[in-house]
Amino acid sequence: MKSNSGLKWKLGIFIVVGLVLLVLGLFFIGKQKNLFVSVFQLKAVFTNVSGLKVGNNVRFGGIAIGTVEGIQLVTDTSVLVNMSIKSDTRRFIKQDASASIGSDGLVGDRVVLISPGTSNREPVRDNEVLASHAPVETDQILAGLKTSADNAAIITQQLAEVAYKVNHGRGIISRLLGDTSLGNNLKATMVNLKNGSAGLNENMEAAKHNFLLKGYFKKKKKEEDKRKKDSLDRKNETENKKKNVDDKATTDK
Repeated sequence: MKSNSGLKWKLGIFIVVGLVLLVLGLFFIGKQKNLFVSVFQLKAVFTNVSGLKVGNNVRFGGIAIGTVEGIQLVTDTSVLVNMSIKSDTRRFIKQDASASIGSDGLVGDRVVLISPGTSNREPVRDNEVLASHAPVETDQILAGLKTSADNAAIITQQLAEVAYKVNHGRGIISRLLGDTSLGNNLKATMVNLKNGSAGLNENMEAAKHNFLLKGYFKKKKKEEDKRKKDSLDRKNETENKKKNVDDKATTDK
C-alpha cells in the first residue's frame, strides 16, 4: 500500500514538472516569435538574402525588435522578406528608414538590420516596404583579408632580404653604414662649411666699412629703421584707438 502511494507521489511530481517545463518552453518560444506582444509587419526587397532564414532576428540599434516571418522569391533578381516587428518600436522607425542584412559576428547567423531614418519624418505604416542595401558577403571580407595577408607576407620577405644584404655587406646602404671614411668626409665637409660661413661674415663686415659700399649699407639701414618705426607707429595707433573706445564705453556707463 505504501509502495503504491510512493509511486503516485512520484508520478504526480513528474507530471507537474513536465507541465511547468512545457509552459516555460511555450513562453520562451512565444516570446521569441513575438506571440505575446502586439506586432506590425514590415517588408524589404533584396537581390540576395545571403543565407537569411525564417526566424532570424530583426535588429534596430543593436536591439532585437522582431523576427523574420517569411522569405519569398519574387523574381530571379529580387527576394521579398516579411518581418514581424514589435509595435512599441514603430515610433522610432521612420518612413525613410532602410534595411540591410548583417550577421552576428563574422560567421554568425544572419540578421536584418534596420536604420532609423530622419527624425522629423513620419513613422512607418503597417506592411510598408523599406528601402534596402545589398549585404556585404562574408566571402568578400575573407578574400580581402587574404589579399592583405599575402601583401604583408611579400613585404616581410622583401624586408628580410634587405636586412640580410645589409648584415652581409651587400648593397649601397651596407657600404654607407660600414664605411668609416664616409663619416670622416662628412665631418670635414661640415668644418669647411663652418669656416666658409665665418669667412663670409668677415667679408660682409669689411664690405660695410668700404668707402664704395658704405652708402649702400647706410641706405639699407635707414630703410630698415623706417620699416620698424612705421610698424611701431601702427601698433601705437591701434592701441590708442582701442583705449579711446574703452574710455568712451566707460563714460557712457
